[in-house]
Amino acid sequence: MKKFKFTINGNQYEVDINGIEDNIAQIEVNGTPYEVALDREIKQSKTPKLMRSVSIPSTDSHPSVAKTSSPAAPKGGGNIKSPLPGVVLDLHVKEGDTVKIGQKLLTLEAMKMENNIDSDKDGTVVSLKVAKGDNVMEGDILIVIGA
Repeated sequence: MKKFKFTINGNQYEVDINGIEDNIAQIEVNGTPYEVALDREIKQSKTPKLMRSVSIPSTDSHPSVAKTSSPAAPKGGGNIKSPLPGVVLDLHVKEGDTVKIGQKLLTLEAMKMENNIDSDKDGTVVSLKVAKGDNVMEGDILIVIGA
């Protein structure tokens, strides 16, 4: 409800707008109710609804691919990707090393903190895609592990 005060030809009027539906307004002028037809239809302004798109981590190469393997599929192998941008401080494995799940592969400095990047799969290190001191972005392949 909106309230207005008008002075017309020295007369004071208090106008309350109680509601507007289509092109009819319900108002009160100095306490007396009136229905007023408007020349044009008044559109109610709506508060915009914020829509946020579904976020998919950039570390996923194909968001529609399941993250679990089927029981018949060969185990192990794959890429170790950078979870966030940073600088490679130290590599704890070399090509040809056998790694287990949870083994520390490298140390990454990101936002002035050291982060250990551990293996999430068993296998053999096929190739190192980064060297000590390299800058990496989120989603960059750091190490390739074969089955």
